[in-house]
Amino acid sequence: MSEGRTYVPTSPTILYDAPTDRRDGREGAVSLTVPVGSDHQLARLLQIGIVLEEVVEARSTRHARRADELEEGVEQLLEAAATESATHRERLEELLAELDADTVPFEEIERLVEAQYEADEAFDGILYDQLCNEETAYKFYDDVIEAIEASDVTFSVDRERVLETLVDIREDEADGVEDVTRLMEQ
Repeated sequence: MSEGRTYVPTSPTILYDAPTDRRDGREGAVSLTVPVGSDHQLARLLQIGIVLEEVVEARSTRHARRADELEEGVEQLLEAAATESATHRERLEELLAELDADTVPFEEIERLVEAQYEADEAFDGILYDQLCNEETAYKFYDDVIEAIEASDVTFSVDRERVLETLVDIREDEADGVEDVTRLMEQ
């Protein structure tokens, strides 16, 4: 592959833009298959998490508005998922605010999330879509936790606090998968 091109894998485990595309001198690459190497990379990952939560919140809210079409318990699950995503977003925003790092424009992060993590519209039913949302979020946070744990970089924000927050959010996503699965089995 020639230098300056961006490889976009089919797996959602790598999110990056080519470092040669950066005209401002900042680091460009963020990979979840290698340790997080800087505050800038951590900030970008937190921003991706924020946008991912916004996507989940918006999709859950949109589905919950179809209350008259939903089976028993589904509307409550969707409302709880939207509320949980809003809480996760706020927690991630707090961490991001503490980082001594330039942030990446929202539009750039949103494109990465849509390309790599947003659920496909072709799912059969609302519960399958919600299951995909929960599983995708779980996988993202699992990847970020692994990349931070593999890093030996000292961040400007407390590493343990970041990991604790991300582990809590990942556990919420795992619970969400279980909740959706339980409803699907009824």
